[in-house]
Amino acid sequence: MKTSITIQGIRCYAYHGCMDEEGFIGGEYFVDVTVTTDLMKSVETDDLDHTVDYVMVSDVVREQMAVRSKLIEHVAGRILDALQKKIPGKKHIELKIKKLRPPVNGDVEAAVFCISDDFSIY
Repeated sequence: MKTSITIQGIRCYAYHGCMDEEGFIGGEYFVDVTVTTDLMKSVETDDLDHTVDYVMVSDVVREQMAVRSKLIEHVAGRILDALQKKIPGKKHIELKIKKLRPPVNGDVEAAVFCISDDFSIY
């Protein structure tokens, strides 16, 4: 059976970007994380130790988002790496970072970067 958990819309205020102003002013970001792994034991036991802890995922995202980078791609790679180390067993992790109102010419709602590990457990 295929099971996954998505923590959606982790809101962060961070200071990423290539422009110096972005390092001072900052901006709003939303991060989504999906972890696909065998969660059937949690279905049976109702035990947090048998699932993916939302708090841990959110904490990892916030810790990595607090470290300034020029590119959201770089931040996403750090988040993915940290989650791979903290979540035991076979898993597939997908991550999306949405940078709201990026500083570009014109009216742009968001720039979004998506990354996932290439390991498929199914």
